[in-house]
Amino acid sequence: MLAVSMTLPGIALPAGDEFNLPSLGDTSSSIMSRQQEYQLGRTWLTMLRGAVPTLDDPQLKSFVEDLTRGLAETSQLSDRRLAFVLIDSPQLNAFAAPGGVVGVNGGLFLHARSEAEFASVLAHELAHLSQRHFARGLEQQQRMQVPFMTAMLASIVLAAAGGGDAGFAALATTQAAAIQEQRRFSRQNEQEADRIGILNLEKAGYDPRAMPDMFERLAQLSRYDTTPPEFLLTHPVSQSRMADTRNRAEQMAGTGRTDSLNFQMMRARVQLKYEQSPGLSAKRFRALLDDNGGEHAAARYGLALALSRGGEHGEATSTLAPLLEATPDDLTVNLAQIEIDTNAGRLAQALERNRRLQQRYPDNFPLAFSEADLLMKQQQYAAAERAINRLANQRESDPDVWYLAAEIRGLAGNILGVHLARAEYFKQTGDLQQAGQQLDLALQRAGGNFVVSSRIKEQQNELQRQRELIESL
Repeated sequence: MLAVSMTLPGIALPAGDEFNLPSLGDTSSSIMSRQQEYQLGRTWLTMLRGAVPTLDDPQLKSFVEDLTRGLAETSQLSDRRLAFVLIDSPQLNAFAAPGGVVGVNGGLFLHARSEAEFASVLAHELAHLSQRHFARGLEQQQRMQVPFMTAMLASIVLAAAGGGDAGFAALATTQAAAIQEQRRFSRQNEQEADRIGILNLEKAGYDPRAMPDMFERLAQLSRYDTTPPEFLLTHPVSQSRMADTRNRAEQMAGTGRTDSLNFQMMRARVQLKYEQSPGLSAKRFRALLDDNGGEHAAARYGLALALSRGGEHGEATSTLAPLLEATPDDLTVNLAQIEIDTNAGRLAQALERNRRLQQRYPDNFPLAFSEADLLMKQQQYAAAERAINRLANQRESDPDVWYLAAEIRGLAGNILGVHLARAEYFKQTGDLQQAGQQLDLALQRAGGNFVVSSRIKEQQNELQRQRELIESL
């Protein structure tokens, strides 16, 4: 699969050593308003979700969301209504799309060796958003009408969805009119995103040297690999970019944090997912643990999960036990024990631990999702429905939540609720035809209930507006 960054051409950088942020929102907003960007970006997000496989792991999603929102708090991003998509691919890629859409491939966890390196890529992408490179690209090329640019983004979605030659052909066709100009502005955008991103990385408390470290490793990957990582196809790492970020990092304090155990445990989760079998993962994690005298916490975490997923629940429990003893309140370690207990059929024990943790970590997404799933597995369908409904109210744009909601509501006998949950799921994954069919079925089920029928009709109107927006692209 080829994933292509959705960040587009911008304007030239100011001359001189000092980097001054441009004044935004005037002429670029006359080409495309922030609200238009937002609407287009969210529409493309639903199309992308329906076209590519995504990661449904609540812990990975929560980690990316929390880290990115933390970076956004210290960034120049004025509109912080962010949306996220985690692509199920071991290839290295990340992208930013108009309207605050941030995408990350699972492969970013594999290639970034520390949390600071991981954060450096996301800081770079947030800089693309804060500088509105999409709208400013339109401003620079006013002769290119908005439909031209939307066609380009549609072809990018096709390429990201694994369209192969068709995606490349569509992309080449739409870009042909101004390819040289785009390349020039794209290089300028990358340098601008580097310089703003590294400032934000330091402000967020990370070691800024992580950005040139990441760039240099990427350059090595492209040097020795005939097929460079996906990220490099749209983010080429030149000698000048590496030198510029290295020079800037060395001029900063460099006292920020570089890594965390939580990141390394998330990285272990991703490694476990993309390795051929839990048995092979267990062998590798065990060797890593032995090489470090049993003192490698992330390897112990990964080994415990690999053993459990391979059916060795007793050994998994004893392997994780030292981590639980050392950090009895750590959320990630406790979630691992919940997973082990669930795999072993110890559902009541898993639910008890979950609820104890929720007292310490209220409104935590992975815990809330786990609670609903555990209640469903214990056939406590009414309680499971209440749990998933609470979560759906908090994460109304998360298709994985709506998928579980439809399953739970069906088991609870709430057929109207099933249709409504399915409608939301299909809407969030870009299948508007199926979403419409589910709303029609829901309206029939609502019968003479005026309040419910009115809400469903409003959802139908909203769906129609979304169809019209897509048809206008």
